[in-house]
Amino acid sequence: MTSDDAFAEILAVLTSLLGDLTLFLQGLLRPWNAYQIAIVAGVFLLAHILTRIIAPRVHTWMRSREGWAKWRMRLFVILHRRIRMILFVALIWTIVWVMREVTWPSRSYLLGIVAELTTAWLFIVVATRLIGNPVMRAAVRYGAWTWVTLSILGLTEEARRALDSVGVTLGESRLTLWLALQALILLVLMFVAARFLSTTSAARIRSNEDISPSMQVLAIKFLQVVLYGAAFFISLRLVGVDLTGLAVLSGAIGVGLGFGLQKVVSNLVSGVILLLDRSIKPGDVISLGETFGWINSLGARYVSITTRDGKEYLIPNEDLITGQVVNWSHSNDFVRLDIYFGTAYGDDPHLVRRIAVEAASKTKRVLSERPAVCHIVGFGDSSVDYILRFWIRDPTGGLTNIRGNVYLALWDAFQENGISIPFPQREVKVLEGSVLGRSEG
Repeated sequence: MTSDDAFAEILAVLTSLLGDLTLFLQGLLRPWNAYQIAIVAGVFLLAHILTRIIAPRVHTWMRSREGWAKWRMRLFVILHRRIRMILFVALIWTIVWVMREVTWPSRSYLLGIVAELTTAWLFIVVATRLIGNPVMRAAVRYGAWTWVTLSILGLTEEARRALDSVGVTLGESRLTLWLALQALILLVLMFVAARFLSTTSAARIRSNEDISPSMQVLAIKFLQVVLYGAAFFISLRLVGVDLTGLAVLSGAIGVGLGFGLQKVVSNLVSGVILLLDRSIKPGDVISLGETFGWINSLGARYVSITTRDGKEYLIPNEDLITGQVVNWSHSNDFVRLDIYFGTAYGDDPHLVRRIAVEAASKTKRVLSERPAVCHIVGFGDSSVDYILRFWIRDPTGGLTNIRGNVYLALWDAFQENGISIPFPQREVKVLEGSVLGRSEG
């Protein structure tokens, strides 16, 4: 089809639509059609007045339903926001039914169209609230509204011809707006189905305690890739797109990935390795360089780590593979902490060791099933140096704070038992014959 033929076909379709619109507007000038329009306006006004009366009472009643399930309350919130439309649909159908019983069907023709349109719009707006993604929800809603409106008005064939007449020719294939629209609709529907299956399956996998957290993440990611990939290719296949041409495209994409997206691919592969070898998993407490915190989630490109000060670090997966990572809770939750202190040479070291162990054991979070120990590690210039070792099993609660609490317990215990903690002292002696003077600033 040449461009002139396509333009002529578009012009013919637009002329046909313009003629239908002219006949429709002329029909509105007939008495019974004008009456029906007035009835629609009156029904809308009545529905608006009733909404002002009913909506506050329904809202008060909903606030008193505290024990309701979340899904039921959400459904009633959606319906509460559409009370005016619900009342309008109920009233307009009542009037249509009455008029079809007492007068000719042609005298309620417009009312029937309005009733069908508003009913379909109401159903679509309520049904699309189940779609979580706002962009996808808006696309499905407005697309469904457009298609239902054209169907009820009997303009689907004209719309299809208009969309099918606009397109481009690529080799032996012709890509039209109608084909693109079909592909888009199927793709959205397939992605909605894939998202639903992915969410449901992910909840099942997370609830299975026999699967480790890292394998749960791997299974969920693999399932998402399979479902969304299948949705994409099935949608293209259903609209008649030849998938053999994608082989060349995928090869070009592979070359681009090899040269321009090395870091991205490296992080993706590293993420799969981390999930397979289970060296880290959600909930583990790790330290990498100056970053210390617990893992929130394992992503395809990065690992989310939250520190004690509330900061969230996104560490690339490659850094966790190539760098030195300390996993405080890899095989178990037990963590040993060491603190150093010194006492004066005049204090009995046997008493110091016993008091230090007792002080640490009485501190909150220090484990009693793994007793603390205290050893002498050297004789310093002004003190006997000790190391105190104790165990905890909740590193997510912080390490600095527990060390501080043990130091404070040592301070109190040493004060009670007369044990001194030496500190460096300096003496300045003035030699005989020296003169002290003040320098002028």
